[in-house]
Amino acid sequence: IFGLDSVESVLPYEYTAFDFCSEKTMKRPSENLGQVLFGERIEPSPYKFEFKKPVVCQKVCTRTYDTNNPSDKAKLDFLKKGMLLNYQHHWIVDNMPVTWCYDVEDGQKFCNPGFPIGCYVTEAGRPKDACVVNSNFNEKDAFYIFNHVDITIYYHIVEHEQLGARLVAAKIEPKSYDNPNNDSPCTGGPKFLKNKHTGVFNIPYTYSINFVEDKNIRWASRWDYILESMPHTNIQWFSIMNSLVIVLFLSGMVAMIMLRTLHKDIARYNQMDSVEDAQEEFGWKLVHGDVFRPPRKGMLLSVFLGSGTQIFIMTFVTLFFACLGFLSPANRGALMTCAVVLWVLLGTPAGYVAARLYKSFGGEKWKTNVLLTAFLCPGVVFADFFVMNLILWGEGSSAAMPFGTLVAILALWFCISVPLTFIGAYFGFKKAGIEHPVRTNQIPRQIPEQSFYTKPFPGIVMGGILPFGCIFIQLFFILNSIWSHQMYYMFGFLFLVFIILVITCSEATILLCYFHLCAEDYHWQWRSFLTSGFTAVYFLVYAIHYFFSKLQITGLASTILYFGYTMIMALIFFLFTGTIGFFACFWFVTKIYSVVKVD
Repeated sequence: IFGLDSVESVLPYEYTAFDFCSEKTMKRPSENLGQVLFGERIEPSPYKFEFKKPVVCQKVCTRTYDTNNPSDKAKLDFLKKGMLLNYQHHWIVDNMPVTWCYDVEDGQKFCNPGFPIGCYVTEAGRPKDACVVNSNFNEKDAFYIFNHVDITIYYHIVEHEQLGARLVAAKIEPKSYDNPNNDSPCTGGPKFLKNKHTGVFNIPYTYSINFVEDKNIRWASRWDYILESMPHTNIQWFSIMNSLVIVLFLSGMVAMIMLRTLHKDIARYNQMDSVEDAQEEFGWKLVHGDVFRPPRKGMLLSVFLGSGTQIFIMTFVTLFFACLGFLSPANRGALMTCAVVLWVLLGTPAGYVAARLYKSFGGEKWKTNVLLTAFLCPGVVFADFFVMNLILWGEGSSAAMPFGTLVAILALWFCISVPLTFIGAYFGFKKAGIEHPVRTNQIPRQIPEQSFYTKPFPGIVMGGILPFGCIFIQLFFILNSIWSHQMYYMFGFLFLVFIILVITCSEATILLCYFHLCAEDYHWQWRSFLTSGFTAVYFLVYAIHYFFSKLQITGLASTILYFGYTMIMALIFFLFTGTIGFFACFWFVTKIYSVVKVD
């Protein structure tokens, strides 16, 4: 049993927070870093069974509450709040989620890896959430408690192995019994609690277990029945095709520029014989003496690019391992653990890239550069995360990181990531600066008056539209997995979309960079970073739309937590996409000016 969560609240809670029956004799298993970050707190279960020994209406415990006792009243109120917000149990057997399967539209069956603790019928007699499944739940202004569960364990016999049998599915059906007679507890009508109940209230918890042999389900495919009930594959293929169309369009545009326009330009420039011909030329050739001029605030740009490189490599390696199946949902918390460990170990490329670029920009404050690379972006993320953690602590949520884990995260940052960043920066500053194909003039060239479309802001805004168009459908499923507690398992699709995003950001930035250079605007460094980085702004706008249109989150704490964590994701995405755009543009500018004869 690893806790409860709700789609109407960002706050997960430990199993014991709702005063259910608990197991006090067994030691709770340890969780990995990813599980702690996601608020999964595994508890030993009081629901015991032995293989192939059915259990019928076994009593677990009885909880008694007296509303005249302030402590009991607080526990009962918290339980009612949990039912009102549709909090769900999450149980596991043999690392398999115990699922609640029920019929939905078109004869389909949906298997939810969780089941509700109860439900509420309003004063008007309207059943909410799980109360709609039972017509007997008709008491107005009452909370119905699912105090009994029927568990069905599916298995198959393994021949020629010592294991004997393997569990291939675990399904549960929550029920409610009033239990008026202790001799036969699973009897009577549904158990409900009036909203304004006073006095003593008893909740007996019971369970039944049945075993069914199923020879059709292979052990390697035992997760399939859960994943197949999440019908997203067709939409995913539509998303991929949509993204590929955008990529082909951009590739065609870039190819046309590279093969036709640039080829003709370069041939014409290299065949110029007279001064009159040279005076007639205009466009990107005229700014060759300024195109590699160091940008304003080069220190900040180099720091952003160092952090962006760290995030890019981390994302690529994590998704690659996920595609190989090492980070599947069966390995709980493995995805987040892998990402955090990789980020810590990738301090060296961050320091190297930041130092090398800062040196090429002519910077001399190398100590400041290294310190900012090691602390600026990670510090902003940690500060936001710490504030969110304080809110979770205040709310008593299981997602609140324990103090010891917080210290461990800081130790990983200061004792591993920071020294590695210094090592990378040392090699970056020691290496010679990046050699540019053309010399930079001493006096900056005046930039002519720009049209509306070649001004910085409109170009940056337009640049983020196409990359966002490639990912927004995939983004919907990722946000669903985070905030609606759905399982995300389609890492092959995600890796493909990741590659498409990299290509789209690169091509859109190159395209706009070429137009700006033709307009004799040579300030391409920050513009290339912000052009593709502006995709993060569209991501933020979409996340706000998703919050108001798709989620049912209520409460100030949950709202603050949603937007706090969204800001962290937007910052990481900004650095990631901005870095892709800069290096694509850097390659493009270096390439075109290296093949032109410059007098």
